[in-house]
Amino acid sequence: MRVFKFGGASVKNAEAVKNVGQILDKFKGEKLMIVVSAMGKTTNALEVLWKAYTNGESTQQAIVEIQDFHTEIMDGLFGGEGAEVRQEINAIIGELRNKCENPPSDNFNFEYDQIVSLGEIISTKIIAGFLNEKGFQAEWMDARQLVRTNNRYREAKVDWEKSNELVSEKVNSIFDSGKDLAVTQGFLGHTPEGFTTTLGREGSDFTAAILAYIMDAQDVTIWKDVPGMLNADPKYFDNTVLLEKISFREAIELAYFGASVIHPKTIQPLKRKGIPLYIKSFLDPEEKGSVIQESTAFDNQIPSFIFKMDQLLMSLTPRDFSFIMEENLEDIFSYLNKKRIRIHLMQNSAVSFSFCVDRSKVDLDELIAHFQKEYIVKYNENMELVTIRHYDDATLERLTVMKKIFLEQRSRETARLVIQDI
Repeated sequence: MRVFKFGGASVKNAEAVKNVGQILDKFKGEKLMIVVSAMGKTTNALEVLWKAYTNGESTQQAIVEIQDFHTEIMDGLFGGEGAEVRQEINAIIGELRNKCENPPSDNFNFEYDQIVSLGEIISTKIIAGFLNEKGFQAEWMDARQLVRTNNRYREAKVDWEKSNELVSEKVNSIFDSGKDLAVTQGFLGHTPEGFTTTLGREGSDFTAAILAYIMDAQDVTIWKDVPGMLNADPKYFDNTVLLEKISFREAIELAYFGASVIHPKTIQPLKRKGIPLYIKSFLDPEEKGSVIQESTAFDNQIPSFIFKMDQLLMSLTPRDFSFIMEENLEDIFSYLNKKRIRIHLMQNSAVSFSFCVDRSKVDLDELIAHFQKEYIVKYNENMELVTIRHYDDATLERLTVMKKIFLEQRSRETARLVIQDI
């Protein structure tokens, strides 16, 4: 059995969905588990809806736009047919509309998961219906009944033991019945009480890894709009190079530092069982793409660059002239964890602690107000965080031309710089 994951860009319109069908045609006769994200920018649209809902604003127009977007895709796939799928989608939209007519609970993260999760439910209903119309033996599976998690909404943790029981039973029954395709949602899980959870933004890759681990899959393929895993984001770097083969260890490092091709949690389950991860282009599926596997022999052949833009660099110095001690770090980390603020880089000296975070994900005034009671707070906005794996001095010099370096860290294999244009 193999696991394929298709992201939002690969199913963004009717032609893209047809292309998915053409890719799957190449694997007819194999048992495939297909993990699918919401279509196109649907997750973004549902986040806008969620914000309007929790702010007490009108949601009617947002719901209409979401419905129209998916209706257009269904028209392109089914023409005037597909009545059953259309009814299912209209019913889901109706549930969404009914929910938004009632006031939200006090737990906005809970509400996020109940609303935003519907993007994956809609996309997989449409795709499973289309594949069956094209002659595949496809079974739709509800990840909200497969992946068991805790109740940390928007960033739920997987209960591996219970998920193993649920996934094994359901998937084996599908393939034993003669079906060759199981279509399910990425990103989604459920609590013991049956409430929907999500695994964190871009969590569909992680879902693919969870299912592959539990089912001892032959391999996992993530289908992207890039030729494979590149050594830098083409948006920020010219002359990118394909990383044809890297190790699990290297991929974990790159994902941890922010490489956008792979979700950070994806690699570990695959590494545990030695399941190869392929990253291939849905635009050119015959190309070999990249493979992530056990051998480290190829890791240091090509430098890799990871850019995080719009960063906030904050430095805290105790007002009582004391050193930065364990109790200081405990208080700082506790507050940032409570606010779900992820630190991308940190560094401390005897009398100060500095950290770098996404500016767009913090309330700066609130952050300052909290820390300035105990600390002198200094900060810089509009920063870039650059990570270079397998760096050399020439590369560092080239990247820092006309840049001011605010913070720098180096290890044997990795250099990290917080910089800003001069």
